[in-house]
Amino acid sequence: MESARTRAALTVLGALFLLFALVPVARPARAATQLCGATQTVAVNGGEYIAQNNVWGASTPQCISVSGTSFTVDSSGHANPTNGAPASYPSLFKGCHWGLCTTGSGLPVQVGSMPAVTSDWSTVQPASGTYDVAYDLWYDTKPATTTDPDGAEVMIWLNSRGGVQPAGSRIASGVSIGGATWDVWYSRMNWNYIAYVRTSGTTSVSGLDLRAFTRDAVTRGYIQNSWYLIDAEAGFEIWQGGAGLATGSFAVTVGGGGETPPPTSGAACAANLRVDNAWSGGFTATVTVTNTGDRALAGWSADWTLPADQNVANAWNATVTQSGRSAHAVNASYNGALAPGAATTFGFQGTGSAAGATSLTCTPA
Repeated sequence: MESARTRAALTVLGALFLLFALVPVARPARAATQLCGATQTVAVNGGEYIAQNNVWGASTPQCISVSGTSFTVDSSGHANPTNGAPASYPSLFKGCHWGLCTTGSGLPVQVGSMPAVTSDWSTVQPASGTYDVAYDLWYDTKPATTTDPDGAEVMIWLNSRGGVQPAGSRIASGVSIGGATWDVWYSRMNWNYIAYVRTSGTTSVSGLDLRAFTRDAVTRGYIQNSWYLIDAEAGFEIWQGGAGLATGSFAVTVGGGGETPPPTSGAACAANLRVDNAWSGGFTATVTVTNTGDRALAGWSADWTLPADQNVANAWNATVTQSGRSAHAVNASYNGALAPGAATTFGFQGTGSAAGATSLTCTPA
């Protein structure tokens, strides 16, 4: 027969079992995934985003730890000079990066009918190392997802450390976009490279209007309305050091509210200049004129101010005249008509120092 002591022991054990059954057991936190391979990636949030280690400009080591839409640079051996390319761009992206695509991104979208594209991003920026904190937006001339982008790259620098600067030259200052002020840089690579550098750095943004930067680049003639946004990335271009850089959270919303504005209304054009060759006492330059409006152009003109030591010696594909420091170009008979999104070029030879950050004004005829 069961003793009283045995019954008491069973009663206590039953009570303890019931207590443990009712108390929730804490689950261990999801382990982070570490990426140390130069091109190693991992899909997160069910494939909505992809995290990439992305060491492309050096052979030095780098490891990042990824957990959802956050990641931390654990270690970095980078020591690139600041007057060249960065060593890496550890980042998260939505869209298609060199043929690697996320799921359900809503991209590509055509620039001329782009819906609202906004982003939230929070970061940790250590007081050591040489780096920038930047978005990287990629545009293709067609809605391609399996090939390299061939249209434009727009970088949006929220902050930087160590005296680094974008490629190319500064073409505009004090540009107001999204409630902040930006300097604009441009360089011609295999695509148009445009960088917007925030004049006062920040560690986070909320609802950043990526479409507004696209529109600004369109008005400058660097992106065409017929092109496509295929990818939106956010990360850190690292030249030196970089351990401790971190993304706390990141999100991009495509078509998440806000009216889709039409392309630039009416007749409009943009002109930009690049130096092709330079030597002591002279240079040649090409000016690209783009129809950025929604109507065909019958003709165009471009105006710019020459530095004190510059003069126009001769020109081709346009009639270029000079009055004092002012230069004025008018289309030739065969390249004045431009359909919306179309572009043409003219060139000139100048004396004096090569043209630097030159701002041109384009006027439809």
